[in-house]
Amino acid sequence: MIYFIGAGPGDVELITVKGQKILKKADVVIYAGSLVNPDLLKYCKTGTRIFNSAQMTLEEVLEVIKSSDSENKTVVRLHTGDPCLYGAIREQMDELDKMNLKYESIPGVSSFCAAASSLNLEYTLPDVSQTVIISRLQGRTSVPEKESLRSLASHNATLVLFLSSGMTEKVREELLQSGIKGQTPAAIVYKASWKEEKKVICTVETLSKAAQENNISKTALIIIGEVVSKTNYSRSRLYAPDFSTEFRKAK
Repeated sequence: MIYFIGAGPGDVELITVKGQKILKKADVVIYAGSLVNPDLLKYCKTGTRIFNSAQMTLEEVLEVIKSSDSENKTVVRLHTGDPCLYGAIREQMDELDKMNLKYESIPGVSSFCAAASSLNLEYTLPDVSQTVIISRLQGRTSVPEKESLRSLASHNATLVLFLSSGMTEKVREELLQSGIKGQTPAAIVYKASWKEEKKVICTVETLSKAAQENNISKTALIIIGEVVSKTNYSRSRLYAPDFSTEFRKAK
């Protein structure tokens, strides 16, 4: 069997129990070495063959999977965070489908969850934002025009940007041109949940300056929105005394 496992954001204890159990019994592990915490490999049993996919092409990864599966080996493809976000797993699964190889996905904790935990944020505050947009700025890899940052930012929802911390000046420009005010709260979280985690609170206007002053240019999330300030939100109606629910009558 082949398992796609979300390794979590960095902290080795943030892999799921199920993911850890499968990792411990794996015969072959192909891990995203540029992003996954290598300490997770300590869970592997003695003799496990380990490959770093940062140094491999898709075709090379597939060849290892195919040959290992033909030997009835348990194969783990270990991706950072939750691989459903920017994990490049669909292209792998499509090829495995063509080869009639069985696989299963084990979800993980995404870095956008770890970043919120680090900052003690709630992305969806009543009367502030009830929508979270997860996206990235166009760089070497294109983004559909309808999903340009300028277009998405115009909704004034909470924005969480992956793969954009090396282009903070461009992010700032796109946000301002969308109509977002320069004083809108923002945050940058570098390597959320890792020992070397770094978090910076700033504004849209000071975003690029904050990144430069803290030497952050990769492996970081950018969060934009009023939720960062944690103020001016309404109390949840669910727990309000005058609000009836299936389990409690209003007082």
